[in-house]
Amino acid sequence: MHELIEGRWSARGYDATAEISVDDLTSVLDAGRWAPTWGRVQPVRFVVGRRADDTFAGLTETLTRGNAGWAPASAALILVCTAAEPDDEKARTYAAVDVGLAVSQMILQANSIGFNAHPMAGFDAEKAVRRFAIPEDRRPLVLLGLGAVAAPEQVASDIRERDERPRTRLPLDEVAFADTWGHPFTSSPHP
Repeated sequence: MHELIEGRWSARGYDATAEISVDDLTSVLDAGRWAPTWGRVQPVRFVVGRRADDTFAGLTETLTRGNAGWAPASAALILVCTAAEPDDEKARTYAAVDVGLAVSQMILQANSIGFNAHPMAGFDAEKAVRRFAIPEDRRPLVLLGLGAVAAPEQVASDIRERDERPRTRLPLDEVAFADTWGHPFTSSPHP
C-alpha cells in the first residue's frame, strides 16, 4: 500500500497556532477538483475558511458538540457540498460518491504536504446552508478540517487519548468477497 494511504489518520489534536498558506490550501482544493466525477458532472463545490477569517468563524459555528472541542484548532476548514437532485436518486447517489472521491484526494494531498485532514459529519448542515447562502440545488455533506498535528503534551488529555488509539480496520477477509457474499476473497494464486 502507498505510504500516503498507510500513514493516513484523522487527528483531533491540532496545533492552534499552525497556519496553512494559500498555495498549500489551493493544492488541497485542486486535488478535490481533479477527483473522478460521474458523467463529467462535477457537482462538488467548496466553502473555504482559513483560521481567523469570517468564513472559518462561520464554519466553526456549524460544528456540533464532539467536533466543536477540537476542530477550531484547524488551520483551515472546508465545507464540501454537492448537487441535491431530490428527484433523481441515481444522480443524488453519484453526487455523494463524487464528494467521497474529492475528499479522499484532498486528504491525501494534505498528507503529502505535511498537514493532517479530518473529515467530519458532525456539523449542522442547515445552519451552514443559511450562513453561507448555499443554493437549494446544493447540499453540504462533509466538513474537512486541515491542520498540523500538535505535540502530544499540547493536547487536552481526552483528545490525546483518542488520537493515540491504534488505527484499525476490519480484516480483508471480512470485507472482500469472491464467488458469493461472505466467501472471502483470497490473494493466493489460483491452482
